[in-house]
Amino acid sequence: MKSKLIMSGLAALGVMAGTSSAYASDAARDAMAERLAPVGQLCLQGQDCGTAAAPAAASNGGDSIDGAGIYNRICMACHETGAAGAPVRGDEAAWAERTEQGFATLLEHSINGIGAMPARGGNPNLSDEEMEASTAYLLEPVMDVPELGGSDEAASDDVAAAEAADETVSEEVVEADVAADEEAVASAEDASNGGSGLDGEALYASTGCVACHAAGVAGAPLIGDADDWGPRIDKGIDELYASVFNGLGVMPPRGGSSASDEEIMAVVDYMVSQVQ
Repeated sequence: MKSKLIMSGLAALGVMAGTSSAYASDAARDAMAERLAPVGQLCLQGQDCGTAAAPAAASNGGDSIDGAGIYNRICMACHETGAAGAPVRGDEAAWAERTEQGFATLLEHSINGIGAMPARGGNPNLSDEEMEASTAYLLEPVMDVPELGGSDEAASDDVAAAEAADETVSEEVVEADVAADEEAVASAEDASNGGSGLDGEALYASTGCVACHAAGVAGAPLIGDADDWGPRIDKGIDELYASVFNGLGVMPPRGGSSASDEEIMAVVDYMVSQVQ
């Protein structure tokens, strides 16, 4: 009798344990399903996506670009010294007429080039956003720079103001820019570079080398000055090439340009030919 009671009790406990285990298993499965549920739903363009919305695109505003760093690598050689007539950063008198044109026009000049300054400061690899950031850094001391990457409406207003201000630019400034461009083109057409197939004189102007070597900026040897070039030529042409490839003194590597090795060597050959 006692044995039957024990067996009955064990059977009842087994049923209860099985029921509890089933409940526990259901709860565990529900919790696991919730944890494994996707956090979002992929919705392709053209599909009926219901209330699904595409995530906002990550912002890459101009403030994430190091405008000061780009300026120090590419722009400072001229805009800290005034080489080739470049307005010096922070010189309000030099910038007065230019800032009246508005930021949009000055940015356009930075991107497309003006006068002796080549497009994008001589580095065609710089993006429009990088040019905007470096130009903003250059202009901060002398004008109120608009928010980088601003709305199209704000940009349109700036362009309209710049176009209106352009009408006040003197004819002398325009004629000087045109004359400088025509002189550069004429020089490029007449130049040759010792059979290398590259026009060293044209490259000398287009890569921005003229800005420093035509004025002796920061100790740069003057083009055509035998006294300046004599000790350098004595070191050998390979040493001259290496100085440009790697940078020397305040001159950045490759003169701050993206010219190929062959183009850089053609520029060096041209400058050396002017004193031999």
